[in-house]
Amino acid sequence: MTSQDPQKKLKIAVVGGGLVGSLQACYMAKRGHQVELYELRDDIRLMEHVPGRSINLAMSIRGRSALREVGLEDEIIKNHGLPMEARMIHRLDGSTYQIPYGKKGQCIYSVGRRFVNEVLLNAAEKLPNVNFNFAHKLVNSDLDKGTMTFKNKHGELVESQADLILGTDGAYSAIRKQFMKRPRFNFSQEYIPCYYLELCIPATASGNFAMNPKCLHIWPRGSFMMIALPNQDASWTVTLFMPHDKFEDLTTPEKLLAFFQTHYPDSILLIGKERLVKDFFATKPSGLISVKCYPHQSGKALLLGDAAHAMVPFYGQGMNCGFEDCLVFNEFLNQFGDHNLEKVLPAYTEYRHVDAHAICDLALYNFIEMRDLVNRFSFLARKRFDTTMHWLFPNWWVPLYTSVTFSRMRYHLCIENKKWQDRVVRKLIWSTGTAAVATAVVVVYNFRSYLQKLF
Repeated sequence: MTSQDPQKKLKIAVVGGGLVGSLQACYMAKRGHQVELYELRDDIRLMEHVPGRSINLAMSIRGRSALREVGLEDEIIKNHGLPMEARMIHRLDGSTYQIPYGKKGQCIYSVGRRFVNEVLLNAAEKLPNVNFNFAHKLVNSDLDKGTMTFKNKHGELVESQADLILGTDGAYSAIRKQFMKRPRFNFSQEYIPCYYLELCIPATASGNFAMNPKCLHIWPRGSFMMIALPNQDASWTVTLFMPHDKFEDLTTPEKLLAFFQTHYPDSILLIGKERLVKDFFATKPSGLISVKCYPHQSGKALLLGDAAHAMVPFYGQGMNCGFEDCLVFNEFLNQFGDHNLEKVLPAYTEYRHVDAHAICDLALYNFIEMRDLVNRFSFLARKRFDTTMHWLFPNWWVPLYTSVTFSRMRYHLCIENKKWQDRVVRKLIWSTGTAAVATAVVVVYNFRSYLQKLF
């Protein structure tokens, strides 16, 4: 791949018109390039029901920063986002308690997947140098030449060529399959033993929320759990996560209702028995996959979003990480120039893949935290300790969740920071005992420089 004429506008092919693809189309078009967006599905804006995942999205600072760069943050957050300030934990006996996400005023936003996708598609469509190609299935590609062959809805083959191919076509990426035909491409995927199925808590008869809408609600039950995120119409998108064999055991309405009466008794009145039975048996549970690969670049092609790093949804970072991909790639284009793709693409992939792998690992860890650890005293005590330390020393002691959700600290550095904190805490417990934690906070601060070197 050679350097381009700096005066020439590039021809960009964005393969995949979901969340990341539609945002990336906006980024590249705003840089002045001609963008052809190809999407396997029909235009979702014309569909009554959109197939595929509909798990609500939790928008945080990484996603917001990427939207802000193209002027779309307010349209999505202020006009649609519902702020969630804490986790609301539902105990088995029906009692609840809150675990704040961060400091006062810090929150994440519940947004609808389809709404965000439609806003991004509308924004891209308004740009004169973006062209949509719906119902186009990629059947072949030469990544070195930048050529692609698609099959349209009429069964006709459509040939295309681009200076840069951006693969944003999700966890089962067709572009990534082309990467896998080439040497020295590493790929791994893992299906976790947990499946998910979506339910719904409707608005009350008066049109209000049935629960506190400023919280993400969690029913942790050890090896399985249920969560609920608020919607604009005062309903709730409820997602039940369980091992597949537990789903298979619930074969009749009677077994389903007995299961919920045992494990989620407070939710039955919220959902309603008839709706619960109808929604549960209307669809089959879906699997959850985690994908890692390296490199993210091959020839004239680059993978972004789930095509590069599909993750389970338990850290709420899938969309945020994918959007941040767009922002980081834009920053590399600013650094090296749009026509130095032979430098931009490998530099981006070397920088980004370590963070992609890190957040995939964190998402798997957070599943364990959400379904089980939030009920443990040790977890709650550590959470309170981290919160206190962050309040006392906000620039020095940053909790893991805060660094991931409320900052743009690189994901792998978030993990390194957490490992260092764990070493400090273990040392404090060993040397001072749990009864002296308050004194230890002062000691830690006074000897922070020494501790950083020691650990």
